[in-house]
Amino acid sequence: MWAVPESKGFTRTTAMEAEKLKLVSEGCNPRLLQQKVVRHDSKDIFGEVFKTHNAIQTLDKTISNLEMELAAARAAQESILSGSPLSEDLKKTESSGKRRYLMVVGINTAFSSRKRRDSVRATWMLQGEKRKRLEEEKGIIMRFVIGHRLLSICSGSFISMGASIAEPREDHVEGYLELSAKTKIYFATAVSLWDADFYVKVDDDVHVNIATLGQTLVRHRSKPRVYIGCMKSGPVLNQKGVRYHEPEYWKFGEAGNRYFRHATGQLYAISKDLAAYISINQHVLHKYANEDVSLGSWFIGLDVEHIDDRRLCCGTPPDCEWKAQAGNICVASFDWTCSGICRSADRIKEVHRRCGEGENALWSATF
Repeated sequence: MWAVPESKGFTRTTAMEAEKLKLVSEGCNPRLLQQKVVRHDSKDIFGEVFKTHNAIQTLDKTISNLEMELAAARAAQESILSGSPLSEDLKKTESSGKRRYLMVVGINTAFSSRKRRDSVRATWMLQGEKRKRLEEEKGIIMRFVIGHRLLSICSGSFISMGASIAEPREDHVEGYLELSAKTKIYFATAVSLWDADFYVKVDDDVHVNIATLGQTLVRHRSKPRVYIGCMKSGPVLNQKGVRYHEPEYWKFGEAGNRYFRHATGQLYAISKDLAAYISINQHVLHKYANEDVSLGSWFIGLDVEHIDDRRLCCGTPPDCEWKAQAGNICVASFDWTCSGICRSADRIKEVHRRCGEGENALWSATF
């Protein structure tokens, strides 16, 4: 056969080479195309991971809500079996779906602390219609916590572990060594009565700026399990007769060891999931002599984020006053030497005057 001679300067291309030239001319280098395919596949994988993560979070929330409903049902059942009347808050829970609150603030008090309660009412705890408005508009519940029995009834401004009260009768056991049990029951009761993002415990000899507390907690609202307070790790005291003696000191290792990191007991907050965890497991959670140590121990082994915020443990004036003047308003103020405001019934008004955020700050705050 006669072959046509090739022209000089002209080279013929194979079919494969022609396809490559076509791809290059269209801006589709095969190597770049392969890289794009890999990138596209990576995006698909990340997208699926993101969807799976969201599905798991949704499932976690659903399980948490079911656990809280179960805790509320148990509380109602215990009240019925014991012959005690259901609280108004518990009746609302039974009859209709819960509304969501920002936080429940439990103010720990004792039967002998009437003057302290009055001083708190006169300063940072709103009363009457203002307190109702605070609940409805801002989603903030505030109650005194008193008593320690398993039966928990809420009445007026109190969460009473035993009886419906105006001011409590002295017919329940109170005392420092009972605080761990009382704290456990407070969280279990609060989570059964109110569906909130956070549950706060504060002592009745501490000054609190409620708006600043709410704004502090809101920043952690998207986190599932948070434990917020002034974190510390004090020494384990094995000497009998000293303040904060730890009878179970041997569990913490050799003499001179320190506790695990935990929030100081004057004020701390936990998220809803942790409060529900305490409610569900309250019968098997161990109680140490010191309440703040007990709470910290309940979260060991859990995937909990510890948040150390020093504004939750400011000193009384001039410390909190200087910080307020600098624009860094404190959440809570007290004297470390007294583990609360020294002579709080007499001095808390002065602390409030010099370190308080002002009532307008609360009504103008958005959470």
